[in-house]
Amino acid sequence: MHIVIMGCGRVGSALAQTLEQQGHTVAVIDQDPTAFRRLGSGFGGRRVTGVGFDQDTLREAGIEEAGAFAAVSSGDNSNIIAARVAREMFGVENVAARIYDPRRAEVYQRLGIPTVATVRWTADQMLRRLLPSGAEPLWRDPSGGVQLAEVPIAEAWVGHKVSALQEETGVRVAFLTRLGEAMLPTSSTVLQEGDLVHVMMRTDELEKVEAAFSQGPEEAHR
Repeated sequence: MHIVIMGCGRVGSALAQTLEQQGHTVAVIDQDPTAFRRLGSGFGGRRVTGVGFDQDTLREAGIEEAGAFAAVSSGDNSNIIAARVAREMFGVENVAARIYDPRRAEVYQRLGIPTVATVRWTADQMLRRLLPSGAEPLWRDPSGGVQLAEVPIAEAWVGHKVSALQEETGVRVAFLTRLGEAMLPTSSTVLQEGDLVHVMMRTDELEKVEAAFSQGPEEAHR
């Protein structure tokens, strides 16, 4: 796949190098030609100097053949404009924009532009490490009604099947992290000590789910 990236900062350059290593062709756009130094001498893709939402610049980067476009410059407005141009003017299906303002990110998600809210993601990751006893969302849908969260479980759940946990608490277990590796549980998977449980649930049921997970199966069933 050919992929166009707008922004050659730390994120854009790392993304470009990773994608090229995976066998994709890559073009990187940046207004500052010195920014391309971050790509290193081994980078074989295109380096295009210009404004990332300018149509001629995008064409020079190969947007008409691109299967994906990433807007990861330092400006929210530039990123969202470029993402919309890539999708609406050139018909690129896979488009994503980095947004620093989480409130803007939710608005653009509703408009159909996938976004990565950098500040919110970083804050959530920090909270998960500072307050490990509570559930912190890993992902929220644009409406905020459903979320994926890592929820601690009480020792009393160890030895019970994942299916029992789901039936008694009303959540869906998306995956487990066991000994540092993610795994998709089956109906017969048994919870072990040290398992990290990642569940999909309604946001308004968070307190109820946390309470059920912090108790044993019998208490949760009541």
